Amino acid sequence: MKDLFLVFVSFLILVICVLVGVAFLTLLERKVLGYIQIRKGPNKVGFMGLVQPFSDAIKLFTKEQVYPFMSNFNLYYLSPMMNLFLALMLWLCMPLVTSLVGFEFSFLFFLCLSSLGVYTVMLAGWSSNSNYSMLGSLRSVAQTISYEVSMALILLSFLLMVISLNMIDMMKYQYYLWFIFMFFPLCLMWIVSSLAETNRTPFDFAEGESELVSGFNVEYSSGGFAMIFLAEYSNILFMSMISVVLFLGGDIFSWLFFIKLVLLSYLWIWVRGTLPRFRYDKLMFLAWKIYLPVSLNFLLLFLGGKSLIYILMV
Repeated sequence: MKDLFLVFVSFLILVICVLVGVAFLTLLERKVLGYIQIRKGPNKVGFMGLVQPFSDAIKLFTKEQVYPFMSNFNLYYLSPMMNLFLALMLWLCMPLVTSLVGFEFSFLFFLCLSSLGVYTVMLAGWSSNSNYSMLGSLRSVAQTISYEVSMALILLSFLLMVISLNMIDMMKYQYYLWFIFMFFPLCLMWIVSSLAETNRTPFDFAEGESELVSGFNVEYSSGGFAMIFLAEYSNILFMSMISVVLFLGGDIFSWLFFIKLVLLSYLWIWVRGTLPRFRYDKLMFLAWKIYLPVSLNFLLLFLGGKSLIYILMV
């Protein structure tokens, strides 16, 4: 019982830290985008706008919740909660050396939960019973499923080198050489696929303001919108963490790990401030005609190399 209680407390602390990290990531994004556009970001609430995320959270959660009259009310209400729940559950596989995580099959857990996130977006768009939200969710689901295929294949190439589904093993194998130097093209493909997976610029088709008002979340306000927003930014932090574990050393015991995590999260914001939105057909072309064949070829190459090493060893 004591162990279960400690696991619960550890997970609670982790969730609180993630939510605080998400709050300050939104502030960082608004500040950085402000400076990219040659203006100040939020700078009124607290010292240099440091309390702005918390005032935004209070404002959002105390606003009146409106809902479309024709919506499927139960699903409409539950999907943002499920979205946030799945986004926070993903953090269970973060390779901390406590009784909480560091379990075997953590990469499998990550793949299962990230693919479940598609359903919450689909239900959020469908249950709103609005044309705009339905179109936004269809786009988002098609995009996420397309890039999940290439992401899984890229991940398989990394896992083939380690022959383990445990994230801590990734850290052990990068003690002398980071994987970014061995798998440089795959690392770039992973970053682009992560951008598409988290629905971020230049792949933010689910939120095409010019044609879809705000995409699948157009009918949400107050708490529901805040939960979708929190889930999105939690996923950005998580994908940054996975990227650090996969090919930037993954030295979880060092403070450098967290600096690398922040720098990769900053990359997400930098891309948003720099690049315009991609064209939808080009997005699909990139996933199915370029990333899929290339990642399959890399997988076959590493499989052949690994087999050759085993034959030579025998």
